[in-house]
Amino acid sequence: MKLLVQPTDGITPILHGIEKAKKSIQIVIFRFDRTDVERALEKAVARGVSVHALIAYMNRGGEKKLRKLEMRLLQAGVTVARTSDDLLRYHDKLMIVDGKVLYVLAFNFTSQDIEHSRSFGVVTKERRYVQEALKLFAADAQRRPYVPSVDDFVVSPLNARKQLDAFIKGAKQQLLIYDPNVSDHAMLGLLEARCRKGVEVKLIGRVSREAGGMMVAKPPIRLHTRTIIRDRRQVFIGSQSLSAVELNARREVGIISRDRKLVEGVIKAFETDWPKAESSAGALLDAPAIKATKKVAKAIAKQLPPVAPIVQQAVKKAMGSEAGAKLDTELVEEAMRGAIKDAVQGVVKDVVQDAVEERKLRR
Repeated sequence: MKLLVQPTDGITPILHGIEKAKKSIQIVIFRFDRTDVERALEKAVARGVSVHALIAYMNRGGEKKLRKLEMRLLQAGVTVARTSDDLLRYHDKLMIVDGKVLYVLAFNFTSQDIEHSRSFGVVTKERRYVQEALKLFAADAQRRPYVPSVDDFVVSPLNARKQLDAFIKGAKQQLLIYDPNVSDHAMLGLLEARCRKGVEVKLIGRVSREAGGMMVAKPPIRLHTRTIIRDRRQVFIGSQSLSAVELNARREVGIISRDRKLVEGVIKAFETDWPKAESSAGALLDAPAIKATKKVAKAIAKQLPPVAPIVQQAVKKAMGSEAGAKLDTELVEEAMRGAIKDAVQGVVKDVVQDAVEERKLRR
């Protein structure tokens, strides 16, 4: 395996991967502004490589750009598919070359992510990862269900919570974390529980509330990775934060690995960034952001119509009129409203954080 470290490595490893392709390239795109990558894909088509791009049906503020990108790629001979709209976002970033080399990236194909942000990517030829990524790509491109079969190929919303839960629980000595938005209550509880067991937990990023025992620091540069190093022996690198919306309602992809060079490379970056980071409670999400998310979530949940009758009808339709399915309406209403509140809070926090980071970058 090879580790990509941004902004150090830049776009060169991605361009080299595309230039080396002989038969096929599958690429998943959420945000994109790199004309050099676009030109490389066009040249690959021109030399006979089959290029298949899976493009997100939307991203915040950039849908028009995605549609224009689709048209340009189609004109260049690229096969283009668009993700479904069944999830809040398709936010994963993958590239597969010749069915043999897999790129799992925490960064988008944008100058902001590549040149101005701390982020990571993994390049691997390990067959089980490559085959699983091909399976996921085909399922999402054809809008078919995907069933995970490799535990350490972490895919939201299907196995991510289970695998990251186990990954955190397995820590015996230390957790080093990069994450711009740790806000999931269960995950925060797990991190606090590890602290109580004597595990050292250091986080560069932000948390939604005070978490007892954790050392939290603001990132020294813009952060666009979700990464966890466990006991200096294993690492998770991916696109999903420890937030409810990214674990439960979006397509996100990451890898858990014991590869020594991968682990050592991320530790080196973390230990370089940590002394530069601002250790303070200020690494909490800004108070206005927290207030805004709670207000929006509460308002939306209040305006929801009763959902239990709708669920009841759906169950009867699926199981047959003789199924006699009975639901605790109060329990259903509470669960649904709670889930929607979590999702809305995650989205609003994401919006506020991105706006703050973009404003900082423009200064």
